[in-house]
Amino acid sequence: MLKRWWIYQQERFPLFSNGILILVFSTSAVSYSALLREQFPTFESLTVAAVSTFLFFLLLRITDEFKDFDDDRIYRPYRPVPRGLVSLKELGLLGVFSLFAQLGLALYMSRSLAILLSVVWFYFVLMSQDFFLYKRLKAHPVAYLLTHNVIVPLIALYATACDWLLMNSAIPPAVIWFLMTTATNGLILEIGRKIRGPNDEEVGVDSYSALWGRDNAVLVWVTVICCSAVATFWTAKQIDFVRPMNLILLVLGVGASVVAYSFFNHPTRKSAKWINLMSGLWVLFTYLGLGVIPLLLRYEIHLPFTG
Repeated sequence: MLKRWWIYQQERFPLFSNGILILVFSTSAVSYSALLREQFPTFESLTVAAVSTFLFFLLLRITDEFKDFDDDRIYRPYRPVPRGLVSLKELGLLGVFSLFAQLGLALYMSRSLAILLSVVWFYFVLMSQDFFLYKRLKAHPVAYLLTHNVIVPLIALYATACDWLLMNSAIPPAVIWFLMTTATNGLILEIGRKIRGPNDEEVGVDSYSALWGRDNAVLVWVTVICCSAVATFWTAKQIDFVRPMNLILLVLGVGASVVAYSFFNHPTRKSAKWINLMSGLWVLFTYLGLGVIPLLLRYEIHLPFTG
């Protein structure tokens, strides 16, 4: 039993790599909100945000397994669900458990947080049904990408609310910059993981390199990275962390440029994996610079005065 689920997570939802990224993301969201309020987040806020955010992304994976099941049976029978490693029923039960866990955590913290959770759930349900416009959205991939990406800043909003809402505070206006950064970062991850070399394209499997052409897909990826850099700069400006963030962005920008150039010249499986890896690194280090690092530095600055 446990062996089956261990194999499943390795193939479809790696707990270690996903867990680190989600933990940094949720911690950054709570910390950013606290920094805007010039306060420090509580352990409860950090914990609830981390667990709830992890469950959100797990639910997204489970929903995709249901949505892709028919295509997977035909084009990707090697995946865990069509080959019978785990069943949709088992995944459904895991999804229901995740929903109850999220609701329980929200109610434990605040009834207002549970109301916000229901808003995110509402959009999640619409998205899982492709807004009842599946054929139209599939015919317009950019619209499909953008409408489905909205769930990511909504999750970020919920994570920040684990701080400001529980402190009986109004939402800090500057949170909008964090949400904009999150929106662009979500696109970076989504596009980056669906850029492939010519020998790795699969029939019936959507990829942006097949849809737009390899060069155009990388150009879009680089463009979104530039947008993320601008949003990240203004997000960092709200917490007076511009200079360190500029250094982080410079290093990341050089890395992204090298990876994009490499794929342009040698569109192989290895260079495509580097794009996917660079996408994760971009997201990881921008969030470290928007919440975790500045909070730690500010804590050390105030430490001598804590008595």
